[in-house]
Amino acid sequence: MDALDLLLNRVSVTRLVEPAPSAEQLQLMFRAALRAPDHGQLRPWRFLTIEGQARDRLGELFAEALRLRQPDASEEVLQKPRKMPLRAPMLVAVIARPVPHPKVPEVEQLLAVSCAAHGLLLAAHAQGLGAVWRTGEFAYDRHVAEGLGLTAGEQLLGFIYLGTPEGGLRIPPALEPKDFVEQWSGESSL
Repeated sequence: MDALDLLLNRVSVTRLVEPAPSAEQLQLMFRAALRAPDHGQLRPWRFLTIEGQARDRLGELFAEALRLRQPDASEEVLQKPRKMPLRAPMLVAVIARPVPHPKVPEVEQLLAVSCAAHGLLLAAHAQGLGAVWRTGEFAYDRHVAEGLGLTAGEQLLGFIYLGTPEGGLRIPPALEPKDFVEQWSGESSL
């Protein structure tokens, strides 16, 4: 796939079915992720792959987190978080692990991890796979983070759901750069 075609046509795919990415496809996705801009070459990221029965365990972890926040939640309400990880055959947890550095603030390191996740999304699309980056309440829940084994200094930035697009890839809407880009004249607008 041509690089510009990839950049102009990547879309999030929410309807994902088997098969999950192969080991070779996954390796290419992680190799692409590791090429993210990384001031200081700190590599402030790590990833967890979640597939098979581990998806069921993640769903239970989500349900536990919800029960801790809402002790009166009914079994019916707890079923939704249990099913969330089953929407794709594979998930990748994106984890930021910033390190103290005199010239690279934590925010730059979080941006680097986000770029790594985007590289993974692009590499999935380039291989004809479907992917969507999901966040939501469970991505920012401390119980979930602890259940996944994150340390005190690490931060979960979300989950990338991966699989085969059900029904193919959609065509992204055309966006016009002029709607988002302005030229700054160098003068203050105050």
